[in-house]
Amino acid sequence: MIVSAPRKPATAREAGYALELGLAFAAIYLVWGSTYLAIRYAVETIPPLVTAGIRHSIAGAIMLTWAWARGFRPTRQNWIAGFALGALFFLIGHGTLHWAEQYVGSGLAALLIATEPMFILVLAWMMGQQKISRLSAMGLGLGVVGVAMLTGAELTVKGSSLLGLLAVLLGSLSWSVGVVLSPKLKLPSDALGRTALPTICGAAMLLTAAGVTGEFQHTHWASISLRSLFGLGYLIIFGSVVAFTAYTWLLQRCPPALVATHTYANPVVAVLLGWLLAREALTMRVALASVAILGAIMLIRRGERAAAAGQNEFAGPRAEIETSEECA
Repeated sequence: MIVSAPRKPATAREAGYALELGLAFAAIYLVWGSTYLAIRYAVETIPPLVTAGIRHSIAGAIMLTWAWARGFRPTRQNWIAGFALGALFFLIGHGTLHWAEQYVGSGLAALLIATEPMFILVLAWMMGQQKISRLSAMGLGLGVVGVAMLTGAELTVKGSSLLGLLAVLLGSLSWSVGVVLSPKLKLPSDALGRTALPTICGAAMLLTAAGVTGEFQHTHWASISLRSLFGLGYLIIFGSVVAFTAYTWLLQRCPPALVATHTYANPVVAVLLGWLLAREALTMRVALASVAILGAIMLIRRGERAAAAGQNEFAGPRAEIETSEECA
């Protein structure tokens, strides 16, 4: 008779680490999902480029100061890479999102931003970095159906709503280009510095764009509502500093595929919060589009894992261990 050894009770250090992991995942699941509603509140009385510029300038300054205090010193090539990603991630990616949420509900915006894995897959395939498996192709087709369901009803409407939806998709595409190009750029090895440089560079470009477009001149500072101020403050502290720090911390300790599961949770959180707090319509069309887009992401993720498993099938037991590794 074989008697299994009793399981050792978790030590205080292990329990504390488990709590840190739980809080970090809560940050990227719940906080990032809630930022879409915070953006909507912020841009109610603060122009969008001013909102995004102030948000990222303060958050970027906090993170860069923190990294600098730890000994981080960016090189000239780091700054060039930071400006390139800052333009793709924040000037275009977040600039269009903040502008669009003047006209598009926060839940719809989050669902359209969830198309990033689809854009990343297609861009990586076009650059010869990745093959598209059958599962991934099915996911792309399902994702197109979901996006068509969200945007199709707006094609017959002449107004800013359709432009807002297209702007969100442009921002999603821009962010995806940045993700695909980032491995080719000479970014800092320091995780916090790698986040801080694109953020502060993107903030500088956003504030410049706000000045060029006249948003600063048209900002009525005395008329900014308390709700907009709270929204902006939430974006700075929780949406940028807390969530981005948790994200980079998790990437150092968990498999990227596990960290990337936030793409499933964020749209759901955003849609529910928009419905509960902002009275955004939760129609059958939105529900079906949500299922289609989240199903598309799931198929694409499974297709990527299957392709990676196929590449590692001759790599021996070590490859199997690495692909199934949990947070350490």
